[in-house]
Formats: sequence, structure tokens, C-alpha cells
Amino acid sequence: MHKHSKSAEQERHEDGTADAAKDVAGEVERLTAALADKEKEISELKDKYLRVLADSENARKRIRQQSEDSIRIQRENFLRDLLPIADNLERAVEAARTSGDSQSIVAGVEMVLRAMLDFLKGHGVTQINAVGQPFDPQLHEAVDHAPTEAHPPNTVISEHHRGYQIGDRMLRPARVTVARRPEGGSSQNDENNGGAAH
Repeated sequence: MHKHSKSAEQERHEDGTADAAKDVAGEVERLTAALADKEKEISELKDKYLRVLADSENARKRIRQQSEDSIRIQRENFLRDLLPIADNLERAVEAARTSGDSQSIVAGVEMVLRAMLDFLKGHGVTQINAVGQPFDPQLHEAVDHAPTEAHPPNTVISEHHRGYQIGDRMLRPARVTVARRPEGGSSQNDENNGGAAH
């Protein structure tokens, strides 16, 4: 009898153990599924993070480029606004030389002009040498044409405004007068000279 009750007790124990094992297996399965879900969620979040990071880097580069472009444009505009000052100083020096004014005035204005040109040079601005050069539409703006045989046709013979560059970029083309062949060409010249070339 004692033996039989022990057997029932064993059965109950074994049933309890089997139930516990089923519970543990179910819990393990549930935890494994939850872990798989979390890993998938982490993977999706990681992808989102990498996309946001790439977008952020692209936005940073775009903002940096726009900022550099804005600074460059502002600088060029600032320097372009100074060019009329240099024009006026050049005119004043020329007027003082031709009118016979005091040399001290000429020296003073020349000193201001040199300072201005040094300022421009310090900002990377260089003058375009135009007079005596062949006309170049990349560097010069023709505002007049003058008939002459003293210079080859299409040669810059005078400047109205000096041209300026900053690096390899044009700030302002030189406004120039360009030589052209006179009407009638060299035959008229020969007649005027009365054949003196012979």
C-alpha cells in the first residue's frame, strides 16, 4: 500500500516536472521570439540612424558650400564697390598732372592711389593690362572704336576704366577703345604721304 501511494506521488511529481518543463520551454520560445523581434527592431533603428547620419552629413556639406559661396559673393561685391574709388583717384592724378597743379597734390593723390591698389592686391585683386594688347572679350569691353594706322586693327589703344580680376575670376572687364582700320585703308595713307615711302 505504501508502495502504491509512493507511485502516485511519483506520478504527481513527474506530471509537475513535465508541466514545469513545458512552461520553461514555452517561456524560452516566447523569449526567443521577443529577442528576434528586438533584434529586428534594433536593425531597423540602426538603418534609420545611418540614413539620418548620412542626411545630416549631406546637409552639413550643403550648408558649408552655401556659406562659402555666400562669403565669396559678398567679398566680390565689396571689392567691386571699391573700384570706382580707384577710378576717381586715377582721374585726379591725371588731372593734377595735366593742369600743372602743385606736385605735392599729385604726390598725395598718388600715395592714396597706391594705398588703394595695395589694398586691392592684398585681397587678391589684380589689374588687367589692356593698352597695347589685342582686344580680348574675356578681359575687355569695347566702348569705342577709333580709326588709326598707328596701331594694328583690334588693338586696345586707350582705357576708360581699368579692368580687375580676383584670382582667375573677372571682377570687371577693362572698358576700352579699340583700333580699327581707317576708311580707305593704306591707299589713302599713301596718297596723304604723297608717296614719301618710295
